[in-house]
Amino acid sequence: MDEVKQIVTDIKNGNCKPVYFLMGEEPYYIDKVSDYIDKNVLAEEEKGFNQMVLYGRDVSIEDIVSNAKRYPMMAERQVVIVKEAQDLSRTIEKLVDYVENPQPSTVLVICYKYKKIDKRKKLYKAVAKNGVIFESKKLYENQVADWIRRVLGGSNYSIEPKAAQMLVEFLGTDLGKINNELEKLKLIIPKGEQITAEKIEANIGISKDYNNFELRKAIGSRNVIKAHKIINYFSQNPKDNPLVVTISLLYGFFSQVLQYHGLPDKSKSNVASALKINPYFVGDYSDAARNYPMKKVSQIIALLRDADVKSKGVGASNLPAGDILKELMVKIMG
Repeated sequence: MDEVKQIVTDIKNGNCKPVYFLMGEEPYYIDKVSDYIDKNVLAEEEKGFNQMVLYGRDVSIEDIVSNAKRYPMMAERQVVIVKEAQDLSRTIEKLVDYVENPQPSTVLVICYKYKKIDKRKKLYKAVAKNGVIFESKKLYENQVADWIRRVLGGSNYSIEPKAAQMLVEFLGTDLGKINNELEKLKLIIPKGEQITAEKIEANIGISKDYNNFELRKAIGSRNVIKAHKIINYFSQNPKDNPLVVTISLLYGFFSQVLQYHGLPDKSKSNVASALKINPYFVGDYSDAARNYPMKKVSQIIALLRDADVKSKGVGASNLPAGDILKELMVKIMG
């Protein structure tokens, strides 16, 4: 993310701001920025007296201000990091007086996860004027695979599209979790190599043949035998393959197939742009559109909604997840 790079570059160049307010739904970048400040603003020998970490659940705004107003000892500046500051959401506006006149020798870092402050309020305006306000936005699912490629590219790795998609489908959009798995892979796989589906299966335990990505592809290409093999595998391993996730991903896929049907320009580049997918996967959507006319796709979306309701125990007499999925596949591919 460009904003994160700019913050890091400014700090490297000695341009530290007195206040960093890090907020938003995605905790990954908030942690990244605060960890960088933690490790790099002060020299190791200065940290003992001049760096402290506070937690929102244990302190008040008055405690934070009191610590921030202290003078550094035998150093140019001190660092005060407030983690889990969202626990102070009811009183956070009380920071405004300090932020309007911050201590120049203090670097105050507020980690305000999963929430954001109102842009119309005084605190937001004061931070924007005297410090840095950074909003870490949650990535949409269709953006995460590109994020994985960028992160790995920065470390001299590449990843095949299928492998990236497997990680997204298995780990969701939690960048912290994904990054942890990528770090594990980087310990095992030599730099410069491509991370493949086989390497994901061998080192993380995600099956390269029995996953939602392969199920989606099998259904789209009307490969009945393969689809039922995957469904049987899911039925035997329900904890690793929750029905609600499978239905959600299939719903997203067929919603995009419906969108594909409506595109006047079905060139590879236009489809990738319109559906916000990697060009590598465009063939899956054109295959599905060929096999399922628009009317059938609309029916499938209705079937998926019905299966979602059944998966939550409504009108299904506690039918096992595997049976709901098998019934769904028969109706979709019948």
